[in-house]
Amino acid sequence: MHALDWTVVWIYLSGLMLLALYLNSKQASAEDYFLGNHRLSASTLAASTIATQCSTNSLLGAPAFVGFVAGGGMIWLQYELAVPLAMLALLWIMLPARRYGVTSIYEILELRIGRRARLTAAGCFLLFRGVATAVTLYGSALVVSLLLELHFVAAVLLIMTATVLYDYFGGLTAVVISDAIQLALLLGAVLFSLIYIGDLIDWDFFVEERKQTLVNDWGFGGQDYGFWPMLIGGVFLYASYYGCDQSQAQRILAARSEADTARVLLWNGVFRFPIVLLYCFLGLGLAALAAQDPRILGSLPTTSGGEKNLNVVFPVFVLNHFEPGFVGLVMVGLIAASMSSIDSALNSLSAVTVEDFIRPRLSKQTSSAKQLLLGRACTMLWGLFAVVCAFQVENIAPTVLEAVNKVGSMVNGPLLALIASAILMQRVSQTSALVGFVGGLLANLLVAVYLPEVSWLWWNVIGFIVAFLCIVLGSAFLVPSPQSELSPQQSFQSSAKAPKGYVKILLSQFLVILGVCMAVQW
Repeated sequence: MHALDWTVVWIYLSGLMLLALYLNSKQASAEDYFLGNHRLSASTLAASTIATQCSTNSLLGAPAFVGFVAGGGMIWLQYELAVPLAMLALLWIMLPARRYGVTSIYEILELRIGRRARLTAAGCFLLFRGVATAVTLYGSALVVSLLLELHFVAAVLLIMTATVLYDYFGGLTAVVISDAIQLALLLGAVLFSLIYIGDLIDWDFFVEERKQTLVNDWGFGGQDYGFWPMLIGGVFLYASYYGCDQSQAQRILAARSEADTARVLLWNGVFRFPIVLLYCFLGLGLAALAAQDPRILGSLPTTSGGEKNLNVVFPVFVLNHFEPGFVGLVMVGLIAASMSSIDSALNSLSAVTVEDFIRPRLSKQTSSAKQLLLGRACTMLWGLFAVVCAFQVENIAPTVLEAVNKVGSMVNGPLLALIASAILMQRVSQTSALVGFVGGLLANLLVAVYLPEVSWLWWNVIGFIVAFLCIVLGSAFLVPSPQSELSPQQSFQSSAKAPKGYVKILLSQFLVILGVCMAVQW
């Protein structure tokens, strides 16, 4: 890169470090570090939530899928139909979670079911989120190594070192504030790129299969991205991700009030789609431009299997077409996108490690300063774990977007069933809860191995149904955990009523997304 580009990048990274050092003085306890002491506004938390999801995985994976992957195209938009419906479910199921006053979402399982249930879910989260973080790091390092002409190992270390440092000092407050800034930078990079591409191509170029958005397929015959698995499976996937994955549930728990929690869910359900739509149009534009400019695909690096690495088609375009200074600005947007996901993951992994596994074993006299130090140490250790695993990502899926979603879909359903039963059911047997959770995981593994023609999106549904049925049936016949008994009135009060206006807005957003899909296709 040009010296001007390097200047832009270093100014950005230096600003993040200064922010983290400033916020370091406000970190006095583990609650400050993991929840921002409930001082963060709903708008900031919502921006962080959107930024964490719409990260490098999306910025690299979505254009690759839409523009270049066989069987891809704008059908990815079907996936977004599930988001507002999932937010509706969470308004009902997950709002009560905040009333428990917990730092880790899995602590609710101990309060309502038992400690073994809590540790099982927390341990599963640590494994799968740790791997997903490695996938994000892999995708980010591909970009950095390409644009900065660094070895892949050096790029991995650069990204993780920068992320760990400001996460270490600033905690969740630094994570959330930087996410909001990073979202603005990311959108700026995408919009600028779309405007540039729009002057170079004819938007009527695209073949019909790339424009197709609605595919009436149930996903049982080898079609992963049919309408029904993307809608139904997507609802379960997003409900679990935003409500039961600590990296996102932490925003629910950190909100100042239940009303703020509802606003975070609402705004995520409304504003996420426009961003994803931009990603998809970026993929279409790059596909059209690649047909005119052979340098784009010709300059792509190859994977270990000798195939062109489609995940880096966007940064290759930037290198070939943008002037010095603009490359640096886009580079900052890409770095920001990667860090917005990695920082959230590291903070949540640390929170679960400390709150679910370490704190219960600490003496009641353990100082807040020591608990804070433990949280920071865990952040560093999980950063090291992600670095080690990042070198195995190529073996998971052809694009980073698919990789992340496949990893999550294996556990999403069982985890959602476990936490939903803890919040909504009047009585729960810990034995049936554990059997249900393991049974849901095994069901997904069996389907993945023996029924590969079934879309992986159905794993989210299958895992939930198997796990929830086991929990319900088992709890009806087995002795419930002592802490799980609720009176009928308490059980009723454990669910929250979503504001009527929010329900109408989210249902309207569903119809808007459906209308956009139909318009793009026709």
